[in-house]
Amino acid sequence: MGERAQIHIRLAGAGDDAFVLDLARRFVAFELPAWRRAGECLAGIRRDLARHLAEQPAGSHLFVAEDDDGERVGFLHLQLTTDYFTGATNCHISDLAVAPGHDRRGIGSALLAEAEAWARQRHCRHLTLAVFPGNQAARALYEQRGFGTEMLRMAKPL
Repeated sequence: MGERAQIHIRLAGAGDDAFVLDLARRFVAFELPAWRRAGECLAGIRRDLARHLAEQPAGSHLFVAEDDDGERVGFLHLQLTTDYFTGATNCHISDLAVAPGHDRRGIGSALLAEAEAWARQRHCRHLTLAVFPGNQAARALYEQRGFGTEMLRMAKPL
């Protein structure tokens, strides 16, 4: 396991756009479902992130994690959502990525803790996220941090 870094988390600024968009490649760096193409997934993720970075819609918040030297080491994208079943406010982790070479240093855990604190401050009932089945490292971290499966989204290629 790598050394634990001191992490500082701040709101993303205009100068962070390229960093965030480049890190999107981490979302396809594992086995995807057979009917998904990495290039298509990456393009869609980057398109969505670019829209949120440019438009900064209400309820969408991007954060950047830095180490003590000011090096950007990860990012977090949170969205306020309405629970389908109850109408309560939830916080959804739309994106969470750690920069290559910085895995297993507590950065993902720090970003999850930030998401939870942020959601609690806004009186959210649940903190949700989605993860591809093949992203074993992320799934293990999420389960370790108390996330459990609520629903399975299933797909059938046509």
